[in-house]
Amino acid sequence: MGKQKYYDTAVKQERAVLVGVIRPGEKPEETREYLDELAFLVDTAGGLVEREFTQKMLKPDRATFVGTGKLEEIEAYVKSEEIDMVVFDDELSPSQLRNIERVLQVKVLDRSNLILDIFAGRAQTAQAKTQVELAQLQYLLPRLTRLWTHLERQKGGIGMRGPGETQIESDRRMILEKIALLKSRLKLIDKQNETQRKNRGQLIRVALVGYTNVGKSTIMNMLSKSEVFAENKLFATLDTTVRKVVIENLPFLLSDTVGFIRKLPHHLVECFKSTLDEVREADILIHVVDVSHTSFEDQINVVNETLKDLGARDKETIMVFNKIDAYVSPEPDHEEEEPVVLTLEDFKRSWMGSENAPAIFISALHKENLEEFKQLLYDKVIALHTERYPYDKLLF
Repeated sequence: MGKQKYYDTAVKQERAVLVGVIRPGEKPEETREYLDELAFLVDTAGGLVEREFTQKMLKPDRATFVGTGKLEEIEAYVKSEEIDMVVFDDELSPSQLRNIERVLQVKVLDRSNLILDIFAGRAQTAQAKTQVELAQLQYLLPRLTRLWTHLERQKGGIGMRGPGETQIESDRRMILEKIALLKSRLKLIDKQNETQRKNRGQLIRVALVGYTNVGKSTIMNMLSKSEVFAENKLFATLDTTVRKVVIENLPFLLSDTVGFIRKLPHHLVECFKSTLDEVREADILIHVVDVSHTSFEDQINVVNETLKDLGARDKETIMVFNKIDAYVSPEPDHEEEEPVVLTLEDFKRSWMGSENAPAIFISALHKENLEEFKQLLYDKVIALHTERYPYDKLLF
């Protein structure tokens, strides 16, 4: 017998470089935050970031997004280091994408494409898979030309249509038909979900909302004593999860929704609006904030703007500042000064507590101050239940 052959079936981790444009008035820490988040997205998708490139510009170049000199610098690095892909922190137009790929000769992704790829890997239910596929096709439709650049193109004019053009027209028609099919499928799923919501009876609905990776699923598991998937990755939760929760003798429904993020592609928001019906129909929102994140104030604003787009900004909201155990105060004025460690009372007296009432400060991971959180939630739910169903108040 000959020697048995063994093959390495491990998937090679793709190596990436990031590219961002610094616009006028943009602070260095803002640029740093955007690229850090983009790097986290690449990591979530399974890639490895090797280097970042930035360029100060009044506005992105219409042809190549960055200037020709910067693109040549990126090209030299990509070739010398054998980089697999280049990721841009903004959405690229079809012509920009085509021109950049022609120069770099490697895979080129923009922020939208990267997020869509992560969503595709995270989708579990039929609804989420349909929503992601619809968003992918809507993203692909105006970019069909670049997929057919390998075909020989003939000069334009009557009777001179090339095979690529014919194929593009055929593909475009197929994609439009598929989009129409997916939209009709989503309408059917929405009707089924609406029926499910109506069948849930007279229970107050509470929805967890917040930026991605702030600890919503951990809080969901803690309150509902269930095992909702949670990990330190962006968009760990994609499908909306609803659980019945009982605090003392008070039952209510708690839903965990997809996390929000800045620069979320518009067509993706549109496709996932049906998933976020739980937010629109909720009686109370729990806005979870990762207080240990250096830009948590910006994240609060992103979530508030998204809630405004969904028509849910005016709902009764409990602000929950999570991860207080990992909070680090802003850098001290002098190097010799030690970072200030805040106590629970310090948090309550801070602007976070005074400007966001009702606000609660917890560590879901270390189960710190959870009883106060549960009591506040209980008070809000029972007050609303008693107001809405006064005949039922003797049950409590």
